[in-house]
Amino acid sequence: MSKICVSIGKADMDSALTSARRAAGLADVMEIRLDPINRPQIEPFLAETTTPLLFTNRPEWEGGFFKGPESQRLKLLEQAAEAGSSYIDIELRTDDKQRQHLIDQARNNKCLSLVSWHNFTRTPPERELAEILTRQYESGAHIGKIVTMAHDFTDVLRVLQLQLNAREKNFPLCAFCMGKAGKISRLATLSLGGYMTYAAPDAAANTAPGQFDINTMRHVLEIINGN
Repeated sequence: MSKICVSIGKADMDSALTSARRAAGLADVMEIRLDPINRPQIEPFLAETTTPLLFTNRPEWEGGFFKGPESQRLKLLEQAAEAGSSYIDIELRTDDKQRQHLIDQARNNKCLSLVSWHNFTRTPPERELAEILTRQYESGAHIGKIVTMAHDFTDVLRVLQLQLNAREKNFPLCAFCMGKAGKISRLATLSLGGYMTYAAPDAAANTAPGQFDINTMRHVLEIINGN
């Protein structure tokens, strides 16, 4: 069953924990963005909720806030897997050996690895997107994530088309677009076999352009599904 992941991106632990508590009852999964948090910790989030958690530590080169050494960034994700996180997010652009080590560590700890790829300016051609999906599949990760910036409906269609490729590989995939033109894809991807889509905890706390808040997304999906 497709899932809605609420993304928590706050500047300090107290604010992040408060936001996570409020969103726990509405989210199927909660993404904890470690990169914007000053002095991030893993255990407090795991102690606060039974909602499955996905820890992300996004570097600046992938649109995030983490500025420190790569070894430190990845160590936090490894700690999350070891501590009992349900998921960790590792960027496809991460060094191959370091990425593989983290995927292996996740598997050893019964944690699902999600390998992600983002483009915040455009949507690449169909062939390039297909190649990215193939690389994700061959990485050994459990789940793929491809998110691009859409400027018109043709961008959206190319990204949603990836669900067919993923289905042929039997590879769970999150695929949707950012931006105003991409908003529809955040909903449509769930009806097209997408593994998961992302929402903000509230209208003032979105972590990506075009993101719905969780209450709005739930309401629209109820209308679409006739509930």
